[in-house]
Amino acid sequence: MIDFRYHLVSIIAVFLALTVGLVLGTTMLQDPLLNTLQNETADLRGQTEDLRTERDVADRVNAGGDQLADAAAEDLLHDRLRDLDVVLVQAPGADADTAAALGDRIEEAGGSVAGRVEVRSEFVDPANTAFVDELSLQVSADPGGLEGVGTYEKAGTEIGRALARGPERDADADGDGEGDGEKDDKDEKDGHDPAATLATFVEGGLVSVHGDPAGTVDAAVVLAPASAEQAGHEDREAVNTVLAAFTAALHGRVEGLVLAGDVPSSRGHGMLARARAEEAVFATVDMAGRPMGDIVAVLALAEDIGGDGGAYGVGEGVRGFMPDPLPEPRESASPSPSPSPSPGGDEARRASREGE
Repeated sequence: MIDFRYHLVSIIAVFLALTVGLVLGTTMLQDPLLNTLQNETADLRGQTEDLRTERDVADRVNAGGDQLADAAAEDLLHDRLRDLDVVLVQAPGADADTAAALGDRIEEAGGSVAGRVEVRSEFVDPANTAFVDELSLQVSADPGGLEGVGTYEKAGTEIGRALARGPERDADADGDGEGDGEKDDKDEKDGHDPAATLATFVEGGLVSVHGDPAGTVDAAVVLAPASAEQAGHEDREAVNTVLAAFTAALHGRVEGLVLAGDVPSSRGHGMLARARAEEAVFATVDMAGRPMGDIVAVLALAEDIGGDGGAYGVGEGVRGFMPDPLPEPRESASPSPSPSPSPGGDEARRASREGE
């Protein structure tokens, strides 16, 4: 028969076993386990120090690369954009300092900044899609030609048409101003007034225009939204899809275009990633905001004017870090023999530029 004494002995035996186990665990197992944990901690600490050292070296290398780029910029960019007027187009959230730096590089390359167009957040707001569409048709000299075209392709086409240099301005390349009257007559005749078109988009609260770029532009630099500005935005993908469509249409109206952004914008739902996924025909550069990246952006623009825009930088799907071979410096534009435009003058001028 099991009595109280049996239960008492059993309970004492259980506690004794626990005590022996604790003693053994804290003596026999403590040292090996502790040594293992200490070794692993030391290894992790060593790896952290190695990574910190590598990061510091990478930072110094990048800083040195930027210094080298600044020092070599004059030779790298010399006359690559000679006699060309370039407009800066800032997407919502684009970095203003980067836009200014790109403007300086354009001038180093012999070009001129014709003006700056800021695309406002209202432009990409889904609530304004119908308004953007209606406004684009309103300013178009050929609304029928926009049938079946998406809303933001329409807007890009019309803003690009308003910015692009026309054949009448080319006819006045000798600078005597005699072509201006003919330009005004033609604008009135075909119903297309570049300045009025831009003013309509400005009055609609869709864009802001700085300078006087209407009808003067040969090429464009479009600055993508800074990735930090888009972080956490639920509609980021939709916004960048809209901007990519707008940029593609704009490229169809100017001789050359480069889309420049930071490295993160070339990943995920970033604007550069979207453009590259759609195999954009214009140039893209994903290092804007660093001296070397801004230089590559100008070189990529010069290459795109020649009809061979590529993807450059360090992101996925790039052709290389920078154009190779470099685009050739441009020769000075030859003055027109006569201020009067000739049939097909614009096409001939474009063909001449492509052949340089």
